[in-house]
This record gives sequence, structure tokens and C-alpha cells, in this order.
Amino acid sequence: MPKKIALITGSGKQRVGWHVAHALGLIGYRICIHYRTSALEAKQSAELLNKAGIEATIFQADLAQESDVERMFHEIKVQFGRLDALVNCASIWERKDFLEISSKDVSRHFEANILATFLPSRLAGLMMIAQPEGGNIINIGDWAQDRPYLGYSAYFATKGAIPTLTRSLAVELGSRNPKVRVNCILPGPVMLPIDLPLQERQEAIDATLVRSEGSPQDVSRAVLFLIQSEFITGIELPVDGGRTIWANGK
Repeated sequence: MPKKIALITGSGKQRVGWHVAHALGLIGYRICIHYRTSALEAKQSAELLNKAGIEATIFQADLAQESDVERMFHEIKVQFGRLDALVNCASIWERKDFLEISSKDVSRHFEANILATFLPSRLAGLMMIAQPEGGNIINIGDWAQDRPYLGYSAYFATKGAIPTLTRSLAVELGSRNPKVRVNCILPGPVMLPIDLPLQERQEAIDATLVRSEGSPQDVSRAVLFLIQSEFITGIELPVDGGRTIWANGK
């Protein structure tokens, strides 16, 4: 059987998506790296994977544009003939005071967080239900969907829809091919901004039960777990150091 193929959206830059791509590559997947505008970074990311012995190819698309997504999936199908895993890591997270937020802010977050998850998932799902082996789709939500903090109402209004979308996709696709599974990961502080003030970084760490900052590898391990667990579909898996349940944390 040919190597399995995985597409990881938002993996052009070396953030969480790239680490997920690396982890899947290490267990034998051929990697499709997606980027929207960061072509140079995507090329460099692919080169790093190739140097590690992982086959990686870059694909460009604006995931909020249906024609772009259709073109990208056509390219993947022509080149590889199949798709076994899709991990939706592309998103935006922008701070704006509630008193200043506009419909444009909400629309931008909707396109980047919902459309950019739904459109690839739909086309990946159509490919997977046609495959006897099925496939896996993993979406990335946010631990704070149930305990939103100040300044990110457009983000939470859209990112909070990811678990519902996950369950809907699990039902739609699984009912057509029981080997297609869809799950969701809810990360906590796994890759804090490098310019985050030290006090805010410490507050994020103290707000976890494990009293430590997570890493992209924590998300990667969760992805591998969900892909390899054939009896799990439609779930939300927090990877947050206990922050969701720790009422003493901010």
C-alpha cells in the first residue's frame, strides 16, 4: 500500500501546525504543507522536514475561498490520489476591545476560523468516504470556549463553533463511511507568543493545574492518539494542563 497522505493547514510557519506535520511524518505519512501567503516560510518548513527524511510538499490556498480550496484538493488528488488525514490548524486570534469591535472583525474571524475549517473538511471528507480505508479529520478549537477571557469576542464567537462543527462532520461523514472519524483538540497555553510580557506568561502558567506551559508536541501527541484510536469520533479533547477545570486560574 502506498504511503498515507496528511494535509495540515496553517503549517507553513513553524508553529503548532508544523510540529503536527513533523509528528505525522515521523510515523510514515507524506506531508502536504499548506500556506496562504507565507510562501518562503512554507518552503523552508518543507525543507526542514525533507532533511529529516520526511516527504513534504507545499500547497497554497486561501481557505476562505471555495475555488482556492477546490484547486488545492484537486492538486493533492492529482499528485497523490488520496488523503488519509486532515488537521485543521489554520486560524487567527486577534485582540480587540469589545467597545471597538466591528462586523468586519467578526467576518474576518468567521472566514479564518470557520470557513477555513469547514471547506477543507468537506472536500477531505468527500475523498475519505470514497476510500475503503476512510480517513481522519482533526480540528483545533480552544480550551477557553467555555470560559472566555476579555478582548477576544470575535475569536470566541467563531472558534467556539468548532466542536459543534466537529460533531456534525463526524455524523455526516461517519454515516457514509464508518472508517471516517472526526475529532477536535482544545489546546491551552502550548505556544505562548514570544513577546508576551513575563508577568502574563507566568499568569498563564499559574492558571494551569500542572503549573507549566505546554508545547506544540503536546498537541502533536494528541493528534497521533486520535488518529490511532479507531473507536473515538466526535469528541473534544482538552490539551490544556487542566486549565479548563481549574476555577482558581484566570
